[in-house]
Amino acid sequence: MTPDRFFTLMLLLGSRDAVTTQELASALGVSLRTVTRDLNWLRDAGLPVTAHRGRLGGVTMLPGSGPDLTRLTPGERDHLSLTGLDEKQRAELDASVESRRALAKIAAAPSRRVHELLPLADVVHADSRPWSQARASGVTPASLIGAVRRGRRLRIAYDSPRESGPRDLVVDPYGLFAKAGTWYLVADCARVPRMYRLERITTWREIDRPRRIRESQTLATVAAALVDQWEHDHAIEVSATVDHTQIERAQRIFGRRLVRDDHEESATGRKVTIRFLRLEDVRALLPFGSAVTVHGPTEARAHLRDLATGLAHHYAPSPTS
Repeated sequence: MTPDRFFTLMLLLGSRDAVTTQELASALGVSLRTVTRDLNWLRDAGLPVTAHRGRLGGVTMLPGSGPDLTRLTPGERDHLSLTGLDEKQRAELDASVESRRALAKIAAAPSRRVHELLPLADVVHADSRPWSQARASGVTPASLIGAVRRGRRLRIAYDSPRESGPRDLVVDPYGLFAKAGTWYLVADCARVPRMYRLERITTWREIDRPRRIRESQTLATVAAALVDQWEHDHAIEVSATVDHTQIERAQRIFGRRLVRDDHEESATGRKVTIRFLRLEDVRALLPFGSAVTVHGPTEARAHLRDLATGLAHHYAPSPTS
């Protein structure tokens, strides 16, 4: 459980008499299984969290055992509700000072837990940034958040890798979305939802017209639909066998794009399916060498063979004179 999700969960439990696990999952944006694991984690940490079955039941926490929410201003509660952001991302939103002030107020309150337990803030730390992340270019979340919160249309110049130069676009923003250490602007362009990486927005300006977003759509629903579309709408599915010694590494690199076939395992490895957006993207398999054997489709095998041949030629010894 991340510190942000911990505090959001505590805020939810402390502000209601009883709340269902489904309501907690929806508020936190996680699965029921994750909520159940988080609640068990709170119990193991010594917090008096109980669950009652039935129509009037739900998850409760004994009064006075949670953080003292009366010490927080509305703005500080608003900042604590930014679930899932690490300290770097809060700083990019110019929200880190307010967030630290809110956390300091909670930490300063007298502890009601068992004295022999160390404070959770001392033993839990999360950093969701990718390793060796390059310094981002383009606009910053802090520079864009004001215009987004004013609910205005934006004109952006977007440097797409598939275009020869930046495109001039007028968009209706839902908000900013942070995923895997990267910031995106989620917006409708000509009534079609899109995600724009902030590092590729070269310039932008606010248009003096209110945004026109689709009815009944929110930032959360649009972002979830776009992520689901990206993860499932791929141009090519590669069937392969991954050596047992490399299967965990492949899972970390490809994430949900890699699907294991639990019924297809041999002495040589595990049968998997890996989804790629474009045929060119199968080059990501090259670092695995012979630890990954691609079975199909034919064009994926041919492209890998061409890439490997080109690489071998590139590093071939120079002919002696």
